[in-house]
Amino acid sequence: MALKLEQKQAVVAELGERLANAQAVVLAEYSGLSVADMTSLRATARKSGVYLKVLKNTLVRRAVADTPFAGLAEYMSGPLAYGISPDPVAVAKVLHEFAKTNEKFVIKAGAMRNQVMSAKDVSSLAQLPSREELLGKLLGTMQAPVAQFVRTLNEVPARFVRTLAAVRDQKQKQAA
Repeated sequence: MALKLEQKQAVVAELGERLANAQAVVLAEYSGLSVADMTSLRATARKSGVYLKVLKNTLVRRAVADTPFAGLAEYMSGPLAYGISPDPVAVAKVLHEFAKTNEKFVIKAGAMRNQVMSAKDVSSLAQLPSREELLGKLLGTMQAPVAQFVRTLNEVPARFVRTLAAVRDQKQKQAA
């Protein structure tokens, strides 16, 4: 069923909005994938905040024409699923993990703003920790010196208390 001009314009406009907020786009061939597998991929993508859609390549070419993702146009051929996300690691992880378990789902290319990536680059990006993990590690690194300083400050009164307890115990032994 062919889309009417208004529907095509709406798809391009919606895609333009998604691309304006996106940090990464990943293209993957899905030829021969079952409906159940595609549905499970869509559910996983939705949970991770990834916009996953099967779209006509001509409409996507129009949507990316004047964006930082314009370099992807040369990879847009054949049946493709498009993953778009404001978190570049999330889209790469979701699609890479799915591709590992489904041989009919092949990552073709990807792009971060003004940089086109090969399938191997997308795979490398998927190996990175997520933004939340990186922020947690950064917080732990920043917190470590402060925690050590507090432990050091706490050691002075603790040592004093242990010394007093030892003197008390010694006096109690002498008294007994």
